[in-house]
Amino acid sequence: MATQAARLLRKLDGLFAVYKPPGVHWKLVRDTVESNLLRAVNSSPPAAPRFQVHFQLLSSGESSSSRELTVTATRLPALADHPLVTGPQFHKIRVGVGHRLDAFSSGVLVLGLGNGNTALESLYRSHVTRAYTLEGEFGMATDDFTHSGRVIERTTYGHVTQDKLERVLAMVQGANQKALITYSRVNLHSQEAYDLAVKGMLRPQDKSPPILTGLRCLCFDPPHFTLEVQCVNETQWYLRKLLHEVGLELRTTAVCTKVRRTRDGPFKMEDALTHNHWTADDIIPAVTHLRHATRKIRKNYSYKQAVSQLDSKSETFLLQTGK
Repeated sequence: MATQAARLLRKLDGLFAVYKPPGVHWKLVRDTVESNLLRAVNSSPPAAPRFQVHFQLLSSGESSSSRELTVTATRLPALADHPLVTGPQFHKIRVGVGHRLDAFSSGVLVLGLGNGNTALESLYRSHVTRAYTLEGEFGMATDDFTHSGRVIERTTYGHVTQDKLERVLAMVQGANQKALITYSRVNLHSQEAYDLAVKGMLRPQDKSPPILTGLRCLCFDPPHFTLEVQCVNETQWYLRKLLHEVGLELRTTAVCTKVRRTRDGPFKMEDALTHNHWTADDIIPAVTHLRHATRKIRKNYSYKQAVSQLDSKSETFLLQTGK
């Protein structure tokens, strides 16, 4: 019969999202979640102890001089199964981490438990779109593109207007749209490329550089501004550099003051558990709530693998037949 701890562990199987605060390394987030789950699992009531039968020789008479002995059977708990002897029942729970966030960044971080780690791998390889909110500041350039880096240049920004900023963003997005079509392996002049672009379903088929699929200005209050970005295969360093390059296009400089991921594929900000909710009581409902999304990730990745293998076989056949 399964123990309560084993039943609890079976429920910890799937994907869920947490909110990673800025200034915290993703490894600390993972280790904190793992420690909280281990504490919950090992604090579950242990299984009923096994009993052993011990036979004891006892004197049958009341006086100490009596030589008659009787054998008495006694049921005693087996101390070998006691928690103080065996220690914690579980020593490790594998917590997988999806698309990682560096220490400077914050936002949605997807974690996997149990068999959910295979779905996490599928999510990582499926080129899903992720959304970010970037906050920047004009008039300064640093060695790492952040406001806390070493200042290497200061510039004026009075000539920058929202219209100029939006024109630069449109230019950047147009260049990335062409790159997306190229890496999607579809004919640029075909109806398929047009239909996929209209539906927003163009995705790179293989490894590709970072590509922006959406870029717009949310707030413009010089020297501060806020951008919303949708992208694939990005890194947070690339996004900070993007603000620097936007500043250069506007004949000024800019640094990044905040990077926050608001969506990672199907996982949104409202799905992310804050630090106070990184407990088994909150993680289990989150895993259950996102179980449908987890199955969909597995199904879509399996379909893409089958299509990719079919395309490879077709190309091999055409090469062999000389067509």
